[in-house]
Amino acid sequence: MVWRELGGCAVLKPIEIDGSIGEGGGQILRYSLALSALTLKPVRIFNIRAKRDNPGLRPQHLTAVRALKEVTRAFVKGAEVGSMELYFEPRERAGGYIRLDVGTAGSVSLVLQAILPVLIFSERDSTIEITGGTDVEWSPPIDYMRFVFAHNIRFTGVELSIEVKKRGHYPRGGGLVVARVKSVSSPLKSIRLVEHGGVVGVRGLSHAVKLPKHVAERQASSASRVVRERLGIEPVIDLEYYEPGRDPHLGPGSGIVLYADTRSGTRIGADSLGARGKPAERVGSEVAELLVEEVSKGMCFDRHMGDMLIPYLVLAGGLSEVGVSSITLHTLTAIEVSKIFFPEAEIRVRGGLGEPGIISVRGVSFQP
Repeated sequence: MVWRELGGCAVLKPIEIDGSIGEGGGQILRYSLALSALTLKPVRIFNIRAKRDNPGLRPQHLTAVRALKEVTRAFVKGAEVGSMELYFEPRERAGGYIRLDVGTAGSVSLVLQAILPVLIFSERDSTIEITGGTDVEWSPPIDYMRFVFAHNIRFTGVELSIEVKKRGHYPRGGGLVVARVKSVSSPLKSIRLVEHGGVVGVRGLSHAVKLPKHVAERQASSASRVVRERLGIEPVIDLEYYEPGRDPHLGPGSGIVLYADTRSGTRIGADSLGARGKPAERVGSEVAELLVEEVSKGMCFDRHMGDMLIPYLVLAGGLSEVGVSSITLHTLTAIEVSKIFFPEAEIRVRGGLGEPGIISVRGVSFQP
C-alpha cells in the first residue's frame, strides 16, 4: 500500500509499533529498527519507553538509531533525547566497510544486535569498526557476544567474528571492536536444539583494565572455586590485564564471562561486571552461580540467548525448536515485534514466564 510520494518514489505506509508493549524498553526500539532496516519497510514507533520513569529516547538508545541510519541511508524523524516517537524510513541495505562511533560508553553489543540482521542480507560481506562501551550495565558484554552469541548463531548459518581491540567501560567508553559478517544468498537454517545433554567443559575470560592484575586473578579464582564445587569441572579462565604505563584504556573497569560447552554443541553463558565497592571475589562467585543456574535447567540456550535467537528463527526456512533456560519478558517482546513484521511466521511458546521453555518457530524463509 503506497502511503506517500518522496522525490518521485512511492513510499509504503509505515508499520505502527507501540513502544510500550511487552517489556516496554529500548529492546522494542532496537528490534523494530533492525527488522525495518532488513525488510526496507518504514516504521513509526510511538509511546517509546512510556512505562519508564524517564520516558522517551535516552542517549544510549540513539546509538542504534544512528548506526542503522548510516547502514541503510535512512530518513529519520524524532531522533533526539526525550522523543516519544520516531519515524524511520530505510532506503538500502548497505554492506562493506562501516565505521561507527556510538559515543562515550554507549553499548557496542546492542548496536551489533541491531545492525547484524541487515548486514547478513546485504549484497557483500561487511567489516564494522565500532567505538563505544564494550562492558556496560544493562547490555551483554562484548565477550558474551564473541564467545557465546557468535558461536550459537552459527547454527542458523550466520558467520560472525568479533575482535576486541580495546575495552570501554562506563562512563568514558573508548572501546574499539571489529566485527566481520558474511552475507548470505539463501534463507537461514532452521535448528532443533532443545536439551543440552550435559556440560563437557567450562571456559571464560576475566579482565581488568586500569586496575591491578590481582583484580582479574581474584575474579577468576573465585569463579573457578564455585564451578569446581557446583559442577565438578575445572574451568579454564583466561586473564586479561595490562601493566601500568602500557594500558591504553580511558578508564578503569573489570568483568568476567563464563561459558559452558555442552554435548549438544551449544554454549551457555553468564557474565558479571565489576563496580566501585564490589569485591572482585563477589564478581567471580556471582558469574559462576549464574552459570550453574543456567546449566541446571537442562536447556540448550541461556535466557539471554533465547530472546536474541528469535528474529533469526523467524527469518529461517522450516521449523525450528529451541530450549531456553527461562522464558523472559524480553523473549516474549522479541516474538511480538517479529510477528508485527512477519505475521505469517508461526510461533509457539511452551513454558511460563520465568520458567524453562521450548520455543517452536516456523520461519518465513526470508530472502531480499
